[in-house]
Amino acid sequence: MEKPFQNKFVLEVLERYKVIWSIEHAMALLSWDSETYMPEDGVEERSVAFSQLDLLKQKFLTEENFMKLVDRANEEGDLNEYEKGVLRVLNREIRVYRLLPPRLVEELAKITQEAKIVWRNARINNNFQVFQPFLEKIFSLSRECADYLGYKEHPYDALLDLYEEGLTSKDVSQIFDSIKNRLKIILDKIQSEKVFSGKHSLEELEYDKKVMEKVNFWVAEKLGYDKKRFRIDVSAHPFTIHMGIKDARITTRYEGKDFKASLFSTIHEYGHALYGLQHNEAFIFTPLANGPSLGLHESQSRFWENVIGRSRAFCAAIYPFLKENLNVLENYSIEDLYRYFNIVRPTLIRVDADEVTYNFHILVRYNLEKSLIKGEVKVNELPTLWNNMVEETLGIRPKTDSEGVLQDIHWSLGSIGYFPTYTIGTILSAQVRHNILQDIPDFYEKISRLEFGEVKEWLRHKIHYWGAMYPPKELIKRMLGEDINPEYFIKYLEEKYF
Repeated sequence: MEKPFQNKFVLEVLERYKVIWSIEHAMALLSWDSETYMPEDGVEERSVAFSQLDLLKQKFLTEENFMKLVDRANEEGDLNEYEKGVLRVLNREIRVYRLLPPRLVEELAKITQEAKIVWRNARINNNFQVFQPFLEKIFSLSRECADYLGYKEHPYDALLDLYEEGLTSKDVSQIFDSIKNRLKIILDKIQSEKVFSGKHSLEELEYDKKVMEKVNFWVAEKLGYDKKRFRIDVSAHPFTIHMGIKDARITTRYEGKDFKASLFSTIHEYGHALYGLQHNEAFIFTPLANGPSLGLHESQSRFWENVIGRSRAFCAAIYPFLKENLNVLENYSIEDLYRYFNIVRPTLIRVDADEVTYNFHILVRYNLEKSLIKGEVKVNELPTLWNNMVEETLGIRPKTDSEGVLQDIHWSLGSIGYFPTYTIGTILSAQVRHNILQDIPDFYEKISRLEFGEVKEWLRHKIHYWGAMYPPKELIKRMLGEDINPEYFIKYLEEKYF
């Protein structure tokens, strides 16, 4: 294994950082457990444990001698790229925890642990009022965070930066302005041609959960699922969490019908898991053992879910196994399956949305978050505002809060500013596809044979290996040759559907 860290001050920083890494490791394990196996009534004790660990992390990061050591390392003039990356990430973390008072850190950590359980039950029972006081507290604390962290133009910018370094609401608005009208044109054309529009009969057919589990594990194994470093469980909302470079956990969901929802949840989360598993192993126990942003992370999950998972080549490759195991496919051809995977029409649930309408879901959430953080709307107005905005944007209206404002887990986690990274990731996934086709012209032929070794190595070399070493915008420019460019996404959709 290479030794990228040579500077004595950086080495000392990293040695002392191990205790911070260990706290994060424990917090990740507690978060995973609370979504998978923790009994519901355990949340009271779990929320206290989690908040105290977050306070402990803040204490170690902002301890005077540690900060002085980091400052001393920053003064070194001959640092290599790896060492500069470590210090950039640490400087950002220290800044955040220095600016946020311990009381705010503790309150936010505690209520988000509690809110996850409340949200889960509220969604099941279609009861927004139960979740409302928790959400009011979360947005109130998030506004405080924005004020403490500071911003130039909009308080939402302070929160965006936590998930996508350097991102502002002006950047996000420009991205949406560049794609939303063109997406509507594509959607209108698809609906007029009626090849990929409308409902598909497979959406209503029920499947056996045990059989679907077999299918998901088989597909994951074909993609490269490593049982020694990776596990798959079940949760109300699919997610991925990394305990470290050698321990990735994903979850999927089983709802009894419309099997593609479970399948694509698994493939999506596999993309996240692979990213962390392919970091440079020299980054173990360091601040670099992470993606540089959620947008880049989402680019990988969306790449595997859409560019690969919804491709005709992949559909044909997995069809024999699916037909052999899923009775619902008995009377359906490969072409039927491909159309089922790629149906385009406005729907209410974001995680089930097609590639064309998906970003409209993000636009709704982006506009609501901005208004909530600015104090322009109140949480008790959310259900009606949500329904109105969805109807205005997608032309359909939620009938219940469970298929409306309660459908996503992210607000219960306190992840305000997270949603725009899904659109950034979706756009980048098409940009990755463009670049990978230049270097691997037989990309789709390899997919048709379920051969992913060269593809994974390309992703490792270009993106995964570098972890958080570079800021996201710099990594994109270095590895893809240009800044984020929505043109590739629009062209990808036009090539696919027309």
